[in-house]
Amino acid sequence: MFSYDTQQLPMILSLDLGGRPVEWIPWQDAVCLYVRDQVAWTAGESSFVIHGGFNELLRQQSEISINSIIAIRGARPRVEYSHIPSLNNRELFRRDRHTCLYCGQQFATSELTRDHVVPAALGGHDSWENVVTACKPCNQNKGCRSPEMAAMPLLALPYAPSRIEYLILANRRILADQMAFLEAQAPRRDRRF
Repeated sequence: MFSYDTQQLPMILSLDLGGRPVEWIPWQDAVCLYVRDQVAWTAGESSFVIHGGFNELLRQQSEISINSIIAIRGARPRVEYSHIPSLNNRELFRRDRHTCLYCGQQFATSELTRDHVVPAALGGHDSWENVVTACKPCNQNKGCRSPEMAAMPLLALPYAPSRIEYLILANRRILADQMAFLEAQAPRRDRRF
């Protein structure tokens, strides 16, 4: 059990009753769910003590313990479980771990671009399966050519992240138990050639 400054508390992973991840919720929402007895069960090893007001009569401060992963009665995914997240550069760079898929080096966000594997001029689309993270020099070098035409083979195949992978991408401060829970449900893929 951890005692945190409430400014430092991580997001809580909410699940439906079947154990499927639904969304990240702030700790304040989790506290409300606990108080309303809407938490059906918990998972994970991390729990946090939240301190409330002081009761003068009892001479004690109220507190509540919340877990990092909670199943909520009546929770339903807001989107179809197989929903593919919207394509944007932030999530693309996270998917590819800020690594240029041509040279293999990691870069800061400001040094990265979205590259179309099959350029739009050659009939390519702006879709997860046709875009990769590229550093600015590699993207400029490749130009309006396919990787084969530019003699720049891809280091990994582009793919559309699943709902689970999107939840992983969406939270910068995932706790170890939350990550283990999500990774156990993520689809297995080998993106390397």
